[in-house]
Amino acid sequence: MQWTLVVPVKPLARAKSRLSDTADDGVRPGLALAFAQDTVAAALACPAVGDVAVVTDDARAGRELRELGAAVVADEPGGGLNAALAHGAAAVRAARPESPVAALNADLPALRPAELARALAAAAQFPRAFLPDAAGIGTTLLTALPGRELAPAFGPDSRARHRASGAAELRLGAVDSVRQDVDTGSDLRTALVLGVGPRTAAVAARLLIAGQ
Repeated sequence: MQWTLVVPVKPLARAKSRLSDTADDGVRPGLALAFAQDTVAAALACPAVGDVAVVTDDARAGRELRELGAAVVADEPGGGLNAALAHGAAAVRAARPESPVAALNADLPALRPAELARALAAAAQFPRAFLPDAAGIGTTLLTALPGRELAPAFGPDSRARHRASGAAELRLGAVDSVRQDVDTGSDLRTALVLGVGPRTAAVAARLLIAGQ
């Protein structure tokens, strides 16, 4: 089964504000882009993934992620994360109605293709499924088989909201890289221990050097 992943990327200038204690305003856009690049590159390397559709209105992010092999869908609704994901999923389904679709966070810089494949294989057993984040409160992956709406409910307490929507919660071990999103400096340090992709590693190294 080949999945199409929908990855939302907000305008880089507004991204990752909670990392202000770790990266200043001049660095955060580049760090957010690096997260997205490493996430998309790892997703495209996953054998279970047929393609990746990035939903963004950020010209720089769109250009850089298209160069990695992702398709780019304009965020026409401009109505926030869930509207962007629903729009991206609808665009994918219009072109490939028989494709299973999954929403994947753009801030998974430690993502490993094999772990993503494991999560998607488990998700394929359910009409809709989700994987909670490392904190156990949010969601990093939401899936829908053909014929089922994605029905994203990301945001505060999205784990509870996706469970309440009828999506099956994936209770998997050994998929830490799929669960470790990065919102805070502590999250970034945890991701670095897991092992991040080359673009995040390069930006993080500059942060560490500057902080010495």
